Amino acid sequence: VLYKESVGMGTPTPVTPEMERVKRNQEICSSVLYKENIGKATPTPVTPEMERVKRNQEIISSVLYKENVGKVTPTPVTPEMERVKRNQEIISSVLYKENLGRATPTPVTPELERVKRTQEQISAVVYKEGLGKATPTPLTPEMERVKRNQEQISSVLYKEHLAKGTPTPMTPEMERAKRNQENISSVLYSDSFRKQVQGKAAYVLDTPEMRRVRETQKHISTVKYHEDFEKSKGSFTPVVTDPITERVKKNMQDFSDISYRGIQRRVVQMERKRVDQDQENLTG
Repeated sequence: VLYKESVGMGTPTPVTPEMERVKRNQEICSSVLYKENIGKATPTPVTPEMERVKRNQEIISSVLYKENVGKVTPTPVTPEMERVKRNQEIISSVLYKENLGRATPTPVTPELERVKRTQEQISAVVYKEGLGKATPTPLTPEMERVKRNQEQISSVLYKEHLAKGTPTPMTPEMERAKRNQENISSVLYSDSFRKQVQGKAAYVLDTPEMRRVRETQKHISTVKYHEDFEKSKGSFTPVVTDPITERVKKNMQDFSDISYRGIQRRVVQMERKRVDQDQENLTG
């Protein structure tokens, strides 16, 4: 308070771009000096012993936390408690939605779908990278035999639970209904295929291996193109000269001559002179 009382009244100055630049430079210098004062450290690897100590510490902290919790009396979950809980969840949901402002719905464009699929693929790749290495085991005849026995046991147990049924003959009407059902299923499958798959490209991750293959393919295509060019160099393809081709060729040559010699420009100038002379004759 005494310090502020002794300070007189000052004149406020606006914050100019030059002052902001000086302030940023000062912050950068302070950060550099701070880092220079820090000595060099030796990184230590995370050994299994350190991981074990860390897990033990977490377990001890959990145990000490639970020891400080006193004894409680469990109460049964009554229908009244469930009803209150559901009401509380509904109220919380309503209050949460009331605080939200109005939003503008955006359509799901193909670009959004592509980004979503790419994100799912990246998540799957990252998930698989986090998995540890596994040791593959060969499929021995004993394992195949156990697998077949298990399938047969499952089939027998499934059939034991089935009740006895009455066989019905396959009438022409049933065969016709079966064929119609197959046709309907085929039509629906084709419609879904056209809507979901047809005309859309399959997106894959751009991995280093795929980039290497793509570059190699470009080099091969370039070499093949140069080989074909060297073989066809110096040769020509004969074409038949018909009257239509002759007429088109002559018209193109005439257009080229007009553009090159400036005939069109001279025609325009002569037309202007003629119009001027006609105006003079009428006024004269």
